[in-house]
Amino acid sequence: MDMAVYDTASLPDLLPLYYRRLFPFYQYYRWLNYGGVVKNYFPHREFCFTLKDDIYVRYQSFNNQSELEKEMQKMCPYKIDIGAVYSHKPSHHNTVKSGTFQAQEKELVFDIDMTDYDDVRRCCSSADICKKCWTLMTIAIRILDRALEEDFGFQHRLWVYSGRRGVHCWVCDESARKLSQAARSAIAEYFSVVKGGEDTIKKVQLLDPVHPFIRLVISQVEKYFVQYALVGQDILENKACWDKVLALIPDNIREDLQQAFNKARTSTERWEQSKEICESLEFKKRVHICEEIMLQFCYPRLDVNVSKGLNHLLKSPFSVHPKTGRISVPIDMKKLDKFDPFAVPTISLICSELDNVNTKEEDHESPNEGDPEIKRRTRDYKKTSLAPYIKVFELFLDKLDQSRKGELLQRSDLKREF
Repeated sequence: MDMAVYDTASLPDLLPLYYRRLFPFYQYYRWLNYGGVVKNYFPHREFCFTLKDDIYVRYQSFNNQSELEKEMQKMCPYKIDIGAVYSHKPSHHNTVKSGTFQAQEKELVFDIDMTDYDDVRRCCSSADICKKCWTLMTIAIRILDRALEEDFGFQHRLWVYSGRRGVHCWVCDESARKLSQAARSAIAEYFSVVKGGEDTIKKVQLLDPVHPFIRLVISQVEKYFVQYALVGQDILENKACWDKVLALIPDNIREDLQQAFNKARTSTERWEQSKEICESLEFKKRVHICEEIMLQFCYPRLDVNVSKGLNHLLKSPFSVHPKTGRISVPIDMKKLDKFDPFAVPTISLICSELDNVNTKEEDHESPNEGDPEIKRRTRDYKKTSLAPYIKVFELFLDKLDQSRKGELLQRSDLKREF
């Protein structure tokens, strides 16, 4: 089941309205300015715009929110990517002495794309997704989010739907933004469990003793495995299916399992028999056959190069996906299991919702926005299906602000003590 392919011909008509009246510039600038604590943080940030016919305009940079707004409203990008904070303004990169223009900071980012699971999902392939395989994204977010918080101590994690077939994570803590390339690579390596390309049949190898991170991952995967893999994907439905699973199992028990599978009727029954036979072997040899199978089918598949590189671009939240027309929206972690990519608003929906509203209608105004232009735009997005997603973004920004204020208080207290 594919997301309805969007008619890109309508984008030139809809994007001007979206960038003029619906794009959350106020909140967006509030995010990327990080409280204005570091003087040139926002002006030194790279933006890349993709225009019609895949024309890329890299090294865009803006001094403030107003400049960003004007340029986006003028250029109406089909896609927006965010890059690093550089040593100089990216728009001046050609005038800077060779070798001195360097990426200095960026959020720690993760990119998970459903196409990387094509060898283990049966319902869809390539760019297609459905509610069945979307569970893989839910599992990936659960696993990474817990580890980023509990294993690494990162507090500010923004999860964003890509608009078509994947998710992105932006880790926005100051400590994450300052990480070196080596540190980013180490974190990416920590999360690399499924290894090997298309030619590698067995992609997960667990060593004994199993790392505590992997133990926690296995307990997280177990919550989804029966319903997702055995019922939804039916991974042991017939011989063609179970041969793929048997290829991951040691030769000395493969024949026993083959016989057991022939007698059983369902994927769930076959899996129970796998566990019984594997556990008897595991008891003797300290191997982890069933766990390796579960991880091969369900563990997050990261594009590690996106996480490692400081100067790697990543699609911006609230960008429009040109193929589906869906907005790239933040995901409410409190309702993660209920997140439905097919319910995410398209640009045509929110623009039509805006057209249908009586413009004289009085809306609740946000108290901290005095500019009449900002007030009007606040009212505009609140009349559309985009509103709850901007609310999720605002709550994330509030937490960022609170922690920044907390740090400033701590620093001032420490100064007083000396």
